[in-house]
Amino acid sequence: MRLTVDSRSVNESYCRVAVAAFAAQLDPTVEEISDIKTFVSEAVTNCIVHAYLSIPGKIYITASLTEDNTLIVRIRDKGIGIADVSKAREPLFTTGGDDRSGLGFSVMECFSDKLKVVSKEGVGTTVTIYKHIRGKNGNEA
Repeated sequence: MRLTVDSRSVNESYCRVAVAAFAAQLDPTVEEISDIKTFVSEAVTNCIVHAYLSIPGKIYITASLTEDNTLIVRIRDKGIGIADVSKAREPLFTTGGDDRSGLGFSVMECFSDKLKVVSKEGVGTTVTIYKHIRGKNGNEA
């Protein structure tokens, strides 16, 4: 699945529902769907708030499924990038001002099985999220 949207708040809910709908073919549990929506929401919100600052840009989302029922979601921007990814991944660290909690990456990690963040200043950021879907029977889908 490929999706490109403008980095506007109104698109955050659309992105999380679109990725969850894509993952539905594996018959995930309600909890797994909730996890997917949560990490997509956090990643897209990071693009909206941090990547482009005051100028809207594009958010690029791809989702795929592996043979072992792992959902792989890549959320990419071509924004300002992150100077220090390790620092940005620390809980409570934010560059978004007093109204931001600094928990975005922590939340993404909590609701996924694996999280990779690659960023280069002036080029953009790619967040890759892995979530194994066990399905409603507690077995492989």
